[in-house]
Amino acid sequence: MIKEILLIEDEKSLYEIIQMNLELEGFKVKVVSDGKEALTYSEKLNHFSLVILDIMLPHVNGLDICREYRKHSQIPILFLSAKGTTTDRIMGLKLGANDYLPKPFDLEELLLRVSVLTGMSNPTIKEAKLNIGSKKVNFKTFEISENDEIIGQLSKREVDLLKLFASKAGEVVSRDLILDEIWGVEQFSTSRTIDNYILNFRKLFEEDVKNPHYFHSIRGVGYKFTP
Repeated sequence: MIKEILLIEDEKSLYEIIQMNLELEGFKVKVVSDGKEALTYSEKLNHFSLVILDIMLPHVNGLDICREYRKHSQIPILFLSAKGTTTDRIMGLKLGANDYLPKPFDLEELLLRVSVLTGMSNPTIKEAKLNIGSKKVNFKTFEISENDEIIGQLSKREVDLLKLFASKAGEVVSRDLILDEIWGVEQFSTSRTIDNYILNFRKLFEEDVKNPHYFHSIRGVGYKFTP
């Protein structure tokens, strides 16, 4: 079944390029260039697999559209915006967006993020393995190996968290997003829970726990994984 993407962007030269490349990747694309018209799709989102949403739109901005969409659906939403500050990204994520890509962006990166959000093949983790320094994580067996020797075992939740970091390598991932994606509705999970997982990752993968190279804490926001 062909997956359809709702692309909400008012810059014609940009949406034409995005539409063409998404269609080359096998997606069907519906383009909407007006914020007011975008709101009419609030109750039709079950027809789509992903929403790509610009923030600065005529008549109704993307933040308000995202807020309205979240009243009706949990469809993945990817923000595209020239407003690329940390504050803007956090605002978008707090409103329920799944990802945020500032303009100008690399087209290949956009396609990668789309593949992740739509459940298509993800080149970052398609081999079911992740390299972190000299160590390798096998997402199928949950094993950590070094020099072809198994040196550790991860839990399913640790693997899920590493997959999330791998899909957003180099980005700041908010604590709220991690809790929503990995822990869901579990009420006992807090940012301290994530801190403990990050600490354990540092013990497993970092040469110097106090000066991490791979797992970074971003004060007041979340974490960043640098492979």
